[in-house]
Amino acid sequence: MGSSLLSIGTGALTAAQSGLATASHNISNAATPGYTRQETLQATNNSFVTGSGIFGQGVHVATVKRIYSDFLARQVLDAQSAASSAQAYHQQVSQLDNLLADSTAGLSPALQSFFSGVNDLANHPGSLSARQAVLSSGEAMAGRLQQLQQRFDQVRQGVRVQAESSVSAINGIAKDVARLNDAIALAETQFTGHTANDLRDQRDLLIADLNTHIKATVVQQDDGAYNVFIGNGQPLVMGNQASSLRLQPAAANAEQFDIAMDNGVVSLTLHPDSVTGGALGGVMKFQTQSLDTAQNALGRIALGMATSFNAQHRLGIDSQGVAGGDFFSVDLPDGIPHSGNTGNGVVQLAVSDPGLLQASDYRIQYNGSQYTLTRLSDGASQTAASLPTSFDGLNFTLASGALAAGDSHLLRPMANGAGSISVALTSVNAIAAASPIRTAAILSNVGSATLSAGSVDAAYLAAPLAAAVTLSYNAGTGQLTGFPATASVTVSNGGASTTYAPGVPVPYTAGASIRFNGITISLSGSPSNGDQFTIQPNNGATGDNRNALALAGLQTANTLANGTASFHGAYSQLVSQVGNQTREVEVTKLTQGKLLEQANSQQQSLSGVNLDEEAAQLLRYQQAYQAAGKVMQIASELFNTLLNLGGR
Repeated sequence: MGSSLLSIGTGALTAAQSGLATASHNISNAATPGYTRQETLQATNNSFVTGSGIFGQGVHVATVKRIYSDFLARQVLDAQSAASSAQAYHQQVSQLDNLLADSTAGLSPALQSFFSGVNDLANHPGSLSARQAVLSSGEAMAGRLQQLQQRFDQVRQGVRVQAESSVSAINGIAKDVARLNDAIALAETQFTGHTANDLRDQRDLLIADLNTHIKATVVQQDDGAYNVFIGNGQPLVMGNQASSLRLQPAAANAEQFDIAMDNGVVSLTLHPDSVTGGALGGVMKFQTQSLDTAQNALGRIALGMATSFNAQHRLGIDSQGVAGGDFFSVDLPDGIPHSGNTGNGVVQLAVSDPGLLQASDYRIQYNGSQYTLTRLSDGASQTAASLPTSFDGLNFTLASGALAAGDSHLLRPMANGAGSISVALTSVNAIAAASPIRTAAILSNVGSATLSAGSVDAAYLAAPLAAAVTLSYNAGTGQLTGFPATASVTVSNGGASTTYAPGVPVPYTAGASIRFNGITISLSGSPSNGDQFTIQPNNGATGDNRNALALAGLQTANTLANGTASFHGAYSQLVSQVGNQTREVEVTKLTQGKLLEQANSQQQSLSGVNLDEEAAQLLRYQQAYQAAGKVMQIASELFNTLLNLGGR
């Protein structure tokens, strides 16, 4: 009995000592990141059957287990991934918001200054200082657009740097998880029925760190190993084998990057939409949903303004009577061929209608019989049997070579619009402030009819007025004659238009708009028989401001977004859009941060170390240890008594 009692006491002493060791281990790791509270599991030894009954044989330590919930751990990982993604997104989009909305560094002050100079020129068309102010403010505005483009490029480079940093961290974590998978399997194989608690904690901490960079899904295998998947189920870790990620030039655009996965055998390019969660998912989402969109919107403003201003400037004449040229210079890049193209075609772009421009990239694909043009911002598309063709105010032209079946080109007309704009004029005298025509009623006229100053449109450039045109009124027929012999004449009045063939007399209607060869005039009042009216080249008109007025009017004209937005309005929409995105992402960041706090709190309430509880455990195990020691002391005394009895 003494031997049995001694064995029971020894087991109790060992169990109490194990409990003390585990509680001490918990206390010492209370502040260790990723540590999961452990607990000693005790089990009753097999009983001893005697004729007097069944006697217990004490206790033994079955194992030491982690107090761990897979469900709570998954909640923490999901919350961590979402919070890190929102944090990275907000950090990047805030830069755009601060840049575009800045009252001094944004585009609005430069736009206002430029058109103030144009308005001043309209008031003083012959002033050299006013002309110089237009050139200087134009250069300042172009410089501001270039600066904004440079900041966009810097932000884009920052996105790449952060992506590279995340990819490097992911690769390191994947290797460590694979190594721990191996170590855990080895340890748990050697000690069947027991778990390598501290190694599992280290691995779970790595998985949590991994989710700060990218959303990862974990599947635990029968041997305890973690298989880790990212994207649309691509395996990052399989047992003790880890794949690696890398950045590579995008096949459709070498200026951008894709994420590729290498497992040592094959390389797989991850679809950008599948790279979600964590800092990497956040910056990838920012790049496609905010940065590209904002950069295209800014480029559309630059391209639309340059095209509209140039078109109007070409309709005027400068101080030397020479037809105006382009005020701004802006480049449209050629299409970027896909890396898998087999043809040698070069696709070029030109703006045909700035009002139809969209803030988007485009893709043109050729299937051997027709071309498909796709607007990438929303997927809208149209087909064409041949090139050139027009889409969204752009002309798509095959400049050289030919496309083979299956070829595609990426076209980014807006992406560098702000960066490529500059002032093309170098002389103040080359500013076309005057109209190329002037009108007058003959002084000998006796009627009350008056002739408008007249205006010209783009059609005028094809056949500029070389000599004066004199219109005569015939009171007997109520008609006007004298129009150029080859010109058809269109009369518009009250929304109705009638076109008269060349050489046909035109009925007079007071107030009606009369257009021929790109010239538009209007006669009002009551002409008398034989009254004449002249339209002639505007030679030596240094004080004429009509084209300057038309240029100044572009400031408030709705020339963009299908005639719904001015330059200022389009920029305000861009600032508002980025601002709204920033606020939305900020709210998401705060919300995800709270959800992460709650998930961590719930997990820690189960798995975290409570020092008060562990202190109570120490006291309990201390008392158990002392009691077990007393049992062993009594067992020893009984054994000695038996020995003494046997010796008599």
